[in-house]
Amino acid sequence: MASMIPKQLKPVTNSFLGLWIFLAAFPFLWMFLISFRAPVDAFSFPPKLFAPITFEHFYTVWVVDGFWKQALNTTIVTLGTLTVSLTIGCLAGYALSRYRGNLGFYLLIAALVFRAIPHSVMLVAYKPAFWSMGIWNRYETLIIVLVAINQPYTIWMLRSFFTNIPEELDQAALVDGCNRIQTFVKVIMPVMWPGVITTGLFSFLLAYNDFIISSQLMSGDHMTMTAALSNYIFSDDSLAKLMHGVAGAVSITLPLVVLILFFQRYIVAGLTGGAVKG
Repeated sequence: MASMIPKQLKPVTNSFLGLWIFLAAFPFLWMFLISFRAPVDAFSFPPKLFAPITFEHFYTVWVVDGFWKQALNTTIVTLGTLTVSLTIGCLAGYALSRYRGNLGFYLLIAALVFRAIPHSVMLVAYKPAFWSMGIWNRYETLIIVLVAINQPYTIWMLRSFFTNIPEELDQAALVDGCNRIQTFVKVIMPVMWPGVITTGLFSFLLAYNDFIISSQLMSGDHMTMTAALSNYIFSDDSLAKLMHGVAGAVSITLPLVVLILFFQRYIVAGLTGGAVKG
């Protein structure tokens, strides 16, 4: 397929794209670079390109401060949120994609309105209620709240993917003797995997990167990585404490970069499938 960009504009377009990529990646690259340097070298001016490399900050964060506990908490909360969100989202998205009444439209609008409410507003009701019921600072509580926040988005996105799957597949499976559950599991879901992976990745990121809800509902040994990171970033003790926070930030970001690179093929396929009527 011929390029839609005129040859005269290609240098300008490529230059602009290269500049945009550099500006977008520079904060992380700079953070990654200084995380392996001593504080005196990290913020020196002019920058020292060949300063000695040290792993002291990562050792202090992960071994001395026990950041691995926050990483475990994040894994539990994120995977729990992802599992529940996708399970409910797939069932609800499939049902709403095949439902022809007006009730489905109003349910989707109500879900969209709920998703638009700022998270900090809901904390006013969440935190006192959970504290009085004795379920504050528990994994399942945070998972339920994150599912409630992310579920409308998950349902909307999965519904769009299910809508793009022809209903003739359902009808053919029913004619062949499958019931509704068998049709959903054996016929529809295998076709839906790109959409499920795409939606699951965004749901994963929403739970993994959450700070406001996690920092207010979890404390102590149950804190997630993003919440624990604030103890370093907003500390006024020393520059070394800030450098430990930089090492923690790099530790949080690197898994996301690897995840995106690994699933980028499925993300593109899923977004394309959700944009084209099947």
